[in-house]
Amino acid sequence: MAQPRKGFRAGHDTVLLAASVPAKAGSRVLELGAGAGVASLCLAWRVPGVCVTGIEIDPELVALANENAERNGMADRVRFECGDAASLGGSPAFDHVFFNPPFHPASGEQSPSQRRDVAMRDAANAIADWTRNALALTRPEGTVTAILRADRAEEMLVAGDAKGTVLFPLFPRAGEAPKRTIIQFQKGSQEPRRVTAGLILHEQDGRNSETAEAVLRHGAVLRLA
Repeated sequence: MAQPRKGFRAGHDTVLLAASVPAKAGSRVLELGAGAGVASLCLAWRVPGVCVTGIEIDPELVALANENAERNGMADRVRFECGDAASLGGSPAFDHVFFNPPFHPASGEQSPSQRRDVAMRDAANAIADWTRNALALTRPEGTVTAILRADRAEEMLVAGDAKGTVLFPLFPRAGEAPKRTIIQFQKGSQEPRRVTAGLILHEQDGRNSETAEAVLRHGAVLRLA
């Protein structure tokens, strides 16, 4: 999988997010802010028969993502297009939408790499805008799934509909506070918000936990509920 030498590079967050999307064969899925296409291609590899569209604002990354789809033999069902996730219009045409938004505060240190800064620092209300757009593009009973900093989860909940929402905290180690949270909305659900036990990512010696290893190395699904 080719990625830019400089700027944002996909890591654990990307793989965990892709593993948590409850798609199945025949599902139409949209990724906002697709970058080089890693998350979309991880999802398509895990779920044969799924069709994924990735939206990315950087045309060079769009070209790279489509090359990655071609290299991995998935260009017939995974494609990437240039667009702005914060202002994307359209009808609710997707069964599932997922994204990893810029989630570091605008007040945080600006990266010397413009691409990395755009991908990581929320300088323009991205969390709220992406959440609203994602829900607008999702069919009734479909899902919107995102990964973000745990301390900014409430902003996403305010922007979306807190009903039918699952919060899945990701703990670096047992006994430590979560640094990331996966949030999943089910559009139209009237179920109350739930906070699950989440996932411990690492053992005390730094090794991946058994569940994290299965997801990160072996393509296992990450069940949020």
